[in-house]
Amino acid sequence: MPIEYSLAERGNPGKPTEPKKFYATARSQGEATVRGIAERINQMSTVSTIDVMAVLEAFFQTVPRELADGRIVRFGDFGSFFVSLQGEGADSEKEFNVALINNVRVQFRPGRLFEQTIQGAELRRVNNAIPASQARATARKKS
Repeated sequence: MPIEYSLAERGNPGKPTEPKKFYATARSQGEATVRGIAERINQMSTVSTIDVMAVLEAFFQTVPRELADGRIVRFGDFGSFFVSLQGEGADSEKEFNVALINNVRVQFRPGRLFEQTIQGAELRRVNNAIPASQARATARKKS
């Protein structure tokens, strides 16, 4: 199934006088649940859905702990999860303190297999352009 997209008209916030341009915006085809993924894995292997669910549950408990312990979690050609920090800067190393860190984020860096699959996906335009005001509202909801 292709990745569907529509167009959204957006301006450049740093250059408000420049004309707006149209950009592709990916459209969701719905959601995949953990149970649904477990069932698909069951269909393509000899592992039962219940066993896949147990492994996925262990995965969901283990990966965050590994990340919280400061480790990068690598899954070969699939990709890796790692932690990044966001916050304010200090004028000097001596003035820096942990209170200046205001966000800890989990990042995903796709591996070769993951990247090849996504980059090779078919794309299909689905509808007319989204007005700039609606595109901004949609982008705010996703943040």
